[in-house]
Amino acid sequence: MRDFDTWFKTFIDNIYDYHYYIDFETVYRNAKEYEYELNLINSLIGKPNQEDEFKKLATAYPTILKCIPTLLAVREMKIDATDDRGHVAYCFDRPNVSLDQYCYFLRETGLFGLFEKHLVRSVPDYVLGVETGLNTNARKNRGGDLMENVVEHHLASLGLKKNQDFFKEFYAEDCERRFGVHLSTLTNNGQATKRFDFVVYHNGRVFGIEANSYGSGGSKLNEVARSYKQLAEESKGIPNFTFVWVTDGAGWKSARNNLKETFDVFANIFNLNDLSTGKLSDLLLK
Repeated sequence: MRDFDTWFKTFIDNIYDYHYYIDFETVYRNAKEYEYELNLINSLIGKPNQEDEFKKLATAYPTILKCIPTLLAVREMKIDATDDRGHVAYCFDRPNVSLDQYCYFLRETGLFGLFEKHLVRSVPDYVLGVETGLNTNARKNRGGDLMENVVEHHLASLGLKKNQDFFKEFYAEDCERRFGVHLSTLTNNGQATKRFDFVVYHNGRVFGIEANSYGSGGSKLNEVARSYKQLAEESKGIPNFTFVWVTDGAGWKSARNNLKETFDVFANIFNLNDLSTGKLSDLLLK
């Protein structure tokens, strides 16, 4: 029998890898998308007559409008702005207002001032910094994928082949159709949809795996622990099927008691240390 306190001491604070902080490949790709237009706008740096120079550029090269939202760290091609002159919805993928109005936008948002005062030396380099900042907003999504990436790598390291021995984001109905296991107790007789992060098929047995990590706590984790406890109990009587949960992270410190309740009734809950010491592989490959 495993001891919860001993097991919990092997939890790590987070599972951030080296690519979690900034995805530079995406940064470089996004910054390069409007490289030509950005170099054109670069000619505005240091010019005292920003409005006139911009109008000349936009008349000769109207596509420069497309990169203006990025200069403001905005992804959308439509930007709304309101002041005492009224409300204007600016489109940058297709001109919808006069060049004078676009000039007003660049002046009021501070972009003309940025160029006029020579506060940046290179617009492309400036956009590289903007894209780096925007990329930090995607950390939450990258963090959510990290545990799945770790588990997928672990399954592959066991010699299991993807889409043959294990499957990612696999639905309960697919398990029934492909492997003949009946998971109606998990789907309320087909009334609900259940998708596993991974499904492993080995020696006639099916393993439904959920994988997640939590670097920070919150009330959500109490519900997560309860829901997986319920899922584990509902799956106990299903022939040739085993439910598995892989989790880790410092967030569980705030929901330790709820996690312990699940641990006490659920043998197949693992953390990253269990993967490295072979406990998960012992279950899957026995």
